[in-house]
Amino acid sequence: MYRITMLLVIFIIALSGCASTQLKSGEVMTIVKLRTSLNDKELLKKAHEREPSFASNPAIIQKYYIKLKEPGYYGGVYIWESYEALKKFKSSELAKSIPEAYKAIEKPSVEVVDIMFQLRN
Repeated sequence: MYRITMLLVIFIIALSGCASTQLKSGEVMTIVKLRTSLNDKELLKKAHEREPSFASNPAIIQKYYIKLKEPGYYGGVYIWESYEALKKFKSSELAKSIPEAYKAIEKPSVEVVDIMFQLRN
């Protein structure tokens, strides 16, 4: 019983230590879709190479790497803390490098939507 209680306490402490990042919510979502000449393996390798550059931007609350049903189509779903953060990112070298880095065959489509509320923190 003591061991289970201690594990529970450690778990709660660990959760409380990262609560500030888990509870952060966004104002805007960007859905980027692109068609690429890369295969799955090549695309994943490139995405993992570039991941630290995206992770180092604190204005990106979350980024999901997605594969669409249509062959050769992939994308990213970004949750931004604000429109200002999104605007700043759009003008960055990192944003401008996306089509070339992923060998886009055509101009990526970008959809920007407001986040009304989120289900979970």
